[in-house]
Amino acid sequence: MPIRSTARTPLAATAALGVAALALAGCVANAPAGATVLTVDITDTGCEVSANTAAAGAVTFSLTNNGTDVNEFEILADDQLRIVGEKENVTPGQTVDYTAQLDPGTYYTACKFQLVGAPIGLAEFTVTGEAVAGDENRQALEKEAVTNYVSYIRSQVGELLPQVQAFVDAYESGDDETARALFASTRVSYERIEPTAEAFGDLDPKIDYREVDALAEGLDWTGFHRIEKDLWVPAPDALNSDGTSAWLDWQPSTPEQRTEFGDQLVADVQQLFDLVSASDFTVSLSDISNGAIGLLDEVATGKISGEEDWWSHTDLTDFAANVDGASVAFGNVKKIASETDEGKALVAEIEKQFTALKAELAKYGSIESGFTPYDQVTDAQRKQLSDAVNALAEPLSQLTSTVLGV
Repeated sequence: MPIRSTARTPLAATAALGVAALALAGCVANAPAGATVLTVDITDTGCEVSANTAAAGAVTFSLTNNGTDVNEFEILADDQLRIVGEKENVTPGQTVDYTAQLDPGTYYTACKFQLVGAPIGLAEFTVTGEAVAGDENRQALEKEAVTNYVSYIRSQVGELLPQVQAFVDAYESGDDETARALFASTRVSYERIEPTAEAFGDLDPKIDYREVDALAEGLDWTGFHRIEKDLWVPAPDALNSDGTSAWLDWQPSTPEQRTEFGDQLVADVQQLFDLVSASDFTVSLSDISNGAIGLLDEVATGKISGEEDWWSHTDLTDFAANVDGASVAFGNVKKIASETDEGKALVAEIEKQFTALKAELAKYGSIESGFTPYDQVTDAQRKQLSDAVNALAEPLSQLTSTVLGV
C-alpha cells in the first residue's frame, strides 16, 4: 500500500507559489536504532544501494539525492511491478531516511528521476532469515490494525464504485452541470485510500494521472482528470500546469470519446474494487504508517500548489480527503506507537498537529458543504496551509520507526 507518485512532476507552478511544497520530504527522522541501515546514492541516472541483501525486519534506507532534480526510491516485489515501498520527492542535495518492514524474499530496488518514466538502476535485493514475530499482545495489536485498515479500504472503494458510475452517467449523457457538481465529491473516497491503487501497477495512472504526467510517461491519458478537462474547458489562451498551451494536441471529447473515457474509468474502479475485495488482499503494518506519511506528502506536493485539479480548482476537497486518509491510517497504528513513553509523546504531538491542520482547512469549507475554489485562495493563505502541513509532517515522519519499535 505504498505511495506511488501520481504525476507530481516538478513544475513551475510549484516554485511560483513560494510555499514549502516540498518541505515535507525534508522532515527526516534519524535512522532508528536496531534497524538494518543501508545507504542509497541517487543520481539522475543511477540508484546505488550499499548492499543487495538484508535480514528480515525493519530496514532503513538512507537516501541521498546527488542528482540535479527531484527523485524517488522504490522497493518492488519480485514481479518488478508491484510497489511494496516508496519514498518520493527526494530533492537535490537532500538526505532522507525511509524505513520499511520487509519479510524474507526477493525484491528489487530502483529510483525514478523526476518521478516519471521507467525505473532507473533496477537491482535485485534479497531479504534473508525468518519473518520477525513479536509477543502475543503486540501481535494482537498488529492484527487489529491490519484488519481494521483493510476494512476501511474496502469500505471506501465500495462507496467509490457507485459514485463513479453516477458521475460517469452524467458525463456521458452530456449533463455537464451535474457531472461538475459530482466531480469533487466522487473523488473523496479515492483520495482517502490512493496508496492502495498505487500499489496495483498501472491502475492509479489510468485512474488519476494528470495530462502533463501521462504525456511525460508516454501513456494514454484517461481517468478523472481527462474528464475534468472536458467539464471545465480551458479558455483559448489557457496554459497547462507545465506552461504549455492547454490546447496543444487536445480538443474537447466527442460523445463517442466521452463514452470511451467514462466506461474506462468505471472499469478501472471496478478492477480496484475486485482487487481489494479478494480474500488474499492485505497490507502490512509499515504500509499503514507509511501510507499516513505518504498521503500528507500528496497534500504537500500536489494540492498546496494547485496542480492536482488544475481546471476545476477543487483541490481543497482532495486535500481534505488526503488528510482524512492519513488520520485514519495513523489512528489504526497509534496504540502500537504508544507502547513507550517516547511513542506516547509522539502520538500526542501528531494528534495536536492533525487538529491544527484540520482547523486551518475548515476555514475554507468542508467535504460535506464544499470548499472555496482553490484559485480564490491567496498565496498568503496557501502558505498558512503549507505551514500547517509541515508542522504535522515533522512528527508524522517518525511514525513508522516508532510503530516498528526500532
